[in-house]
Amino acid sequence: MASVTSFSSPDQKTVSFAHKLATSDAFKALFKEGMGLVESSAAYLDGPGRLEAKALPRMEALAYASESMRLTTRLMQLASWLLLQRAVNEGEMTQAQAQAEKHRVKLSPQDLASNSETFAKLPTPLQDLCRHSLRLQARVMHLDELLYRGGKSSLEIAPRAAPVHAQIEQLRAAFPGKA
Repeated sequence: MASVTSFSSPDQKTVSFAHKLATSDAFKALFKEGMGLVESSAAYLDGPGRLEAKALPRMEALAYASESMRLTTRLMQLASWLLLQRAVNEGEMTQAQAQAEKHRVKLSPQDLASNSETFAKLPTPLQDLCRHSLRLQARVMHLDELLYRGGKSSLEIAPRAAPVHAQIEQLRAAFPGKA
């Protein structure tokens, strides 16, 4: 676990890796990916997915309905979180306001369908969308942990005085009026 420290005066504040990430081009890419996944999922579920679901046997059709509902719920949660964070980034709301609104956004870890044999029989595009949404959800949940729940990043920059600073202060104390 590597940490990066700065050689600055003790009165400087900690630079949060999470806040830098949340306001960076990386967040913009995450936002674009999330919204793109919402759009592509909706297009699939309303178009080709509907036709594919009708052709499935009864058990797979039930699994399809279940997974598509779980997918849309997960994507709406992710979209809500991404929109909240974008509002913070664009100055439309403060971090504290976003945190107060977050109680409405339930980010909870999920797995794929409990019966992997049935999931494997679902149309490949639905499987791909589900897997992609779970990967995106894991990334968002990690960023959420760092931003709102006090999680620590190993890349957080902790302010520390240079080691020689303490020695210089001891010399000044020992020889007042010099230097």
